[in-house]
Amino acid sequence: MPHSEPRIDRRVFLGTGALAASLACSTTHAADLNRAATNATPGARDRQDKVAAHSARKDFPVLIGSANALPGMQRYYANLQSGGDPLDVAIDVVKVAEADPSDTSVGLGGLPNEDGVVQLDAACMYGPWHKSGAVACIENILHPSEVARLVLERTDHCVLVGRGAYEFARAHGHPHTELLTESTRRLWMEWKESLSSGDDWLAPPAGKSQAGRPLQARGGVAGDPRPKRSTGTIHCSALSTRGQIACTTTTSGLAFKIPGRVGDSPIVGAGLYCDQEAGSAGATGRGEASILANGSFAAVELMRQGATPLEAGLEVLRRVVRQAQRLAIRQGEMVDEHGLPSFGLNYYVLGLDGTFAGVTLKQGGEFAVADPVGGPRLLPLVAL
Repeated sequence: MPHSEPRIDRRVFLGTGALAASLACSTTHAADLNRAATNATPGARDRQDKVAAHSARKDFPVLIGSANALPGMQRYYANLQSGGDPLDVAIDVVKVAEADPSDTSVGLGGLPNEDGVVQLDAACMYGPWHKSGAVACIENILHPSEVARLVLERTDHCVLVGRGAYEFARAHGHPHTELLTESTRRLWMEWKESLSSGDDWLAPPAGKSQAGRPLQARGGVAGDPRPKRSTGTIHCSALSTRGQIACTTTTSGLAFKIPGRVGDSPIVGAGLYCDQEAGSAGATGRGEASILANGSFAAVELMRQGATPLEAGLEVLRRVVRQAQRLAIRQGEMVDEHGLPSFGLNYYVLGLDGTFAGVTLKQGGEFAVADPVGGPRLLPLVAL
């Protein structure tokens, strides 16, 4: 959607000491990730000696994010290569998913809350200013990532929620948009009809689906007819040709959530975080776990102390495991029979030198990256 408000130029770089904490300038390829985890030692680098090396790299823009960011990266990576602002490009990347009705975890066609209403969360952060903007529980706005940027640029606040976020978006020219599609309405009705055998709702005949496909067993439990509740989000971090860093995360949140529930995506430090002195990180998966770990902030702080992106991401996941195990002692949930988290969580971590990593709690999955070495592509996540 075209901007209706004048844009503030973010292209004035901090200069002087902004890159003093950058790491050794190298590209982390998929084949290098496991080797980096075992050979590198946090804190072993003299970051002061790396400033000149990074400053000399004027041709090294990088995008990293969740796998569903790949279409946006393919469309907009050239803008970053040609000197584009990292926040502009990151938001352009995620807007592709926000407008895609086939992605039921983001924006248009996102799965609704338990009342059948699509509520969206989004945030963005701009490293050179060290400023953020976010919206939560916003309804009927197609591009919450753009509204989050307006919060960053046009207010001195960090977060707007609910009706206030909607009115703010409308005041800046965002149209009212119905986000529930016919497909997601049918999925919501399936979920609603299969919640209980003691109410007046009748589920579809066994094995059939209003949405035209077989029902998925919830949580993989045999014989449970309830549709699986999906989680999903899109994250993108961007490093510009001038070393500026920015990030954004946007989501429709946990499917069929309690109305008003807010996950990690709009919470700075949890769903995303960047610092011009250290790097950027973002998360997808179980939001509550990332909130409790303050995971994106923790990953960036570990890089500030000398960790590589891979080391930082895996260490945050180790903390998540320990925290989930402590919670299980109290509530007896969120871990499997082996005492490991039963949920999924991914982090996408980017260093100021262009090194990157995608990490996950469980085996499998991919993340998206774009750099001059291989362009936009998918790489395997490294499992804890």
